[in-house]
Amino acid sequence: MNPFFEQDVLPTMELLVVVCSLVLLLLLILVIVLFSIFQKRKILFITERNKAELRYQEELTRTQLEIQEATLKNVSWELHDNIGQLLSVANLELNMLHRKNEIDRENTLDDIRGLVSKCLMEIRAVSRNLNNEVITQVGLAESVRYELNRLDKLGILKTSLIVEGDNWKPPQNDALILFRIIQEFLTNVIKHAKAAHLQVLFRFTRDRLHILAKDDGIGFNIEQVSSSSGLINMRSRAALINADFDLSSQKSKGTSLIINYLRK
Repeated sequence: MNPFFEQDVLPTMELLVVVCSLVLLLLLILVIVLFSIFQKRKILFITERNKAELRYQEELTRTQLEIQEATLKNVSWELHDNIGQLLSVANLELNMLHRKNEIDRENTLDDIRGLVSKCLMEIRAVSRNLNNEVITQVGLAESVRYELNRLDKLGILKTSLIVEGDNWKPPQNDALILFRIIQEFLTNVIKHAKAAHLQVLFRFTRDRLHILAKDDGIGFNIEQVSSSSGLINMRSRAALINADFDLSSQKSKGTSLIINYLRK
């Protein structure tokens, strides 16, 4: 073999080996870098997901506590305004019983039985409201119906509930959050709206729930309350369950709440 040829081939082979080694090294470094980036993104995703889950659980706990607090206030109103008055009348009738003749006494006893029966019905309603599982048991729409019936009984304003479509139940936690948003809206109507009528609509379709609540109150400038804690809480809770939220109001034209919730 030509020695000159051997001298040309050997450096070329060595160069090829070096180039291949460098390429492999670069590929290895690239794989390590990409793997490191993937791991960091994976860890970041898991961390963000855990944080979101923690925020969801914290908000859910706060929601449950707020519902319980509102329920206890409602129960105190029921006990004082309804059951307390019924029992007072029944007690008055009993105190007057000995002064009446036999026929009047029998009529009075019938009245007392009616009052006691009505008290039992009111107590059952109060007990139902105290049950934290009522939303799961009867559903979101019926739970809102209980709230509206309470407002009717207290004479605060006239209410109506319209349910359209096949009523399906959202997951329990989502239903609690939806109920709290509606309950917050009802509380604001009672406190500020000076409304005479309140209407709530539930429209169930196969893949979503559309909720509309509106009053005929004095309304307000939405820009002036956009940073209020109540409105921020309602928006953030809707965002937690990926529900579209819109609150609109005009002075002298009332206020409306719209929630669109995708079925899960």
